[in-house]
Amino acid sequence: MGAMTLKVGNRLIGEGQPVFFIAEAGVNHNGSAELAKKLVHLAAEARADAVKFQKRSVRDILIREYLERPYTVPTSLGATYGEHRDRLELSEQDYVELRDLCQQLGIIFLASAWDERSADFLDELGVPAFKTASADLTNLPLLEHIARKGKPMFISTGMSDMSEVAEAVETVRQYHDQFVLLQCTSTYPADNDRLNLRVMETYRKAFNCLVGYSGHERGLAPSEAAAALGACVIERHFTIDRTMIGPDHAASLEPEGLRKLIRNIRNIERALGSAEKRVLEEEWPVRTRLAKSIVARVEIPAGTVIRPEMLTVKGPGSGLQPRYLPLLVGLIAAETVPEDTLIPHSALEWKRAPTAVTR
Repeated sequence: MGAMTLKVGNRLIGEGQPVFFIAEAGVNHNGSAELAKKLVHLAAEARADAVKFQKRSVRDILIREYLERPYTVPTSLGATYGEHRDRLELSEQDYVELRDLCQQLGIIFLASAWDERSADFLDELGVPAFKTASADLTNLPLLEHIARKGKPMFISTGMSDMSEVAEAVETVRQYHDQFVLLQCTSTYPADNDRLNLRVMETYRKAFNCLVGYSGHERGLAPSEAAAALGACVIERHFTIDRTMIGPDHAASLEPEGLRKLIRNIRNIERALGSAEKRVLEEEWPVRTRLAKSIVARVEIPAGTVIRPEMLTVKGPGSGLQPRYLPLLVGLIAAETVPEDTLIPHSALEWKRAPTAVTR
C-alpha cells in the first residue's frame, strides 16, 4: 500500500499537508558557487521548502564520443558537450558550503543524483531525500542503488510511458514506499497543452502513492492548477535572469515569479480548505439578511385554517425556511399573524384542522 505521508527534514509531506515546494536551482548557477549561493538566498526569501541542485559525475554518465562532440547550440557553455557539462558542475566543497548555507537559512538542501557516485556523495552530505531525473526513470540500476539507501525519493517521470513508470515503482518498492511520483513533460520550456496534469490522478489510482508535479512551463497557472489537483510536491526551475546562457534558464521563473507562485499556492491551499460542507460562523449574519422565510401575505387571525394563498416567501432569513410551506397549509393559527410579518417558529406546533384545506 502506498505511503500517504512521508517526512523530509522537518517537513511532513502528503495528504492533509501543505504542498512541499522545491525551488529547482538545478544548473542555473552556470558553474559559479557564488551564483549558486545567491540562488539559495532567493529560494529562502521566496519561502520555498527546499532548494535543489543537480549533481553529475560527467564521465560516469556519457561516452567519450558524446563528450567530445561539438556543442554549438545557443545555450552552450563549451565548445564540446563535455566542456559544456563540466562547466555546469560545482565542486564537492561548493556542495558542502551550499548545504551549510541552507541549514543557516532554514531551507532544505536537495540535489538530483544522476549517477551512483553522485548519489553516494549526496548521501554522505546528509541530504534528507533523493530526487531522480526523468532521464533516469528507466535507469533501474540507479533507482535501485538510491532506493537501497532508504531515504524518501522524488521521482520525475518525463519522457516515459506507463509501463516504464510501473517498472520504476516496482524497483523502488522492493526497498521502501517513501516516494512521490512527479508528472513531468521534458521539453524546455513546455507548452501548456503538453503538460497533462491529469496524469497525477492516473498515478494515484494505479500505484496508490503520493503524486506531484515537476514543471517546465512558462508562467504560473499550470503549477497552481497542479496544487489544486492535489499535488503534494511541486518543483519549478528558477533563475536570476531568464536570458542567461545555459540549458534551463528559458524554462525557469525569475525571483519575482518564484515568490508569486509560492504565494499563490499557499493561497490555493487555504482556499481548498475543508471537505465538510457547513454554514460558517461568519456566514450566519449574511444568511439572516439575504435568505428567505415564510411570511403572512395577509393578516391571519387566530383560529383561522391556513390556506396556501395566505402565505408567501420574503426576507429576512430568520424565520421558518420556505421548505416548511407545505406543512403549514391546513394548520389552525394559534395566534394572530399580522400581514407581511414572519410566521413564528412555533407555528410548526399548531394543531391541524380535521379536514385540511389544500387548494
